[in-house]
Amino acid sequence: MGWAAAAACLAALFVLLAGPRTIRVLVAWNAGQPIREDAPSRHQSKAGTPTMGGVLFMGAAVVAAALLQPLTSLLAAAVVTVLGFGAIGLVDDLRKVRRGRNLGLRARERLTAQLALAALVTLYVMARVPYGSTVALPWVGRVELGWLYLPLGTAYLVGFVNAVNLADGLDGLAAGLGALAAGAYAAVAFHHHAQGLGVFAAATSGAALAFLWFNAHPAQMIMGDVGSNALGAALGAFALLTKTELVLVVVGALFVAEAASVLAQVAYFKATGGRRIFRMSPLHHHFELGGWTETQVVVRFWLLGALAALVGLVGVF
Repeated sequence: MGWAAAAACLAALFVLLAGPRTIRVLVAWNAGQPIREDAPSRHQSKAGTPTMGGVLFMGAAVVAAALLQPLTSLLAAAVVTVLGFGAIGLVDDLRKVRRGRNLGLRARERLTAQLALAALVTLYVMARVPYGSTVALPWVGRVELGWLYLPLGTAYLVGFVNAVNLADGLDGLAAGLGALAAGAYAAVAFHHHAQGLGVFAAATSGAALAFLWFNAHPAQMIMGDVGSNALGAALGAFALLTKTELVLVVVGALFVAEAASVLAQVAYFKATGGRRIFRMSPLHHHFELGGWTETQVVVRFWLLGALAALVGLVGVF
């Protein structure tokens, strides 16, 4: 665990030292965040906040892990997954910045790229990771899924990437929850004797925590889709490569809840001809419109995220 602590500290140091210059560069490039038109009115003040900060903190995590650990096959797979999904998010961000509107890749384009990359990652897991096509179920044990694991693993990874993206709607929310989940997965990876993954997870946690220095309300810098996609891919990859898919559902319960709120809202809206379950989805906006301040929503979600991480770890240990 000493390597994990070193990786977390090194990644955090990179972010803290490079953060101010990164903000200046993004401002010089006019890389300001466009705000969706239907967002709560107080969010319009966030327009123009430097975006794409995810390049900083996920880049720091990758560099810290690479400096402190030999490049094993599992670590390489996780890094490639993170960089691949981050690249998709980066293209999305660049299009939004260029157009000056919250319109990046078309949904079909983004989903096609994500599904293709996730399928390749899942195939790797099936071929190279022990028990690759199985899922561990509570009180049942490992269940062999065979080729059924391919669509399920693909959907799992894409789903978690987009769940983190949906949670990235308030200053510090996704970064804080991601730091908690990645920190928990450092312990999970070491428990499964995957030291390289454990160090990478710890570096991701440290980098995300340090990013909060610039991302906490009022944010000086936003992670953008490049950050949320890379962070979601990192968490999904840690779960797939350690074969602990259901553990992440618990550890990342707040991300799951954010995604579930959107799916439920859309389904109910269509089924009832326009009625809603929530004031607005994702879930954090529901509480905002209910009278909670942005900081209250974020801190309370962090507390629930910490509890979820602890419950997930109890299940592992």
